Amino acid sequence: MTKPSAPNTGAFFAQAAVSFAVALAAVAIGVAFLPVNGWVRGFLALGLLYTVTSAFTLAKCIRDRQEDSYLVNRVDQARLDKLLAEHDPFKEAV
Repeated sequence: MTKPSAPNTGAFFAQAAVSFAVALAAVAIGVAFLPVNGWVRGFLALGLLYTVTSAFTLAKCIRDRQEDSYLVNRVDQARLDKLLAEHDPFKEAV
């Protein structure tokens, strides 16, 4: 039976979090210092917020789908293991 992949290390998680923070800060600073009026800046800030929340939602949906398929695969593998354990190739056919 296959086991799930090993969890991410703390260093990988930290790198991903820092990378996300730097990217978000860079775009937020870029929007803040654009030479446009407040309405345009506000619109771009809301667009940035929408993009970030959509990315989190998409990542959660992908993770949930992967976890669901893992559970289904485990059930199917358990059924197959049971069938193979009960099968005797040398048993006479009736």
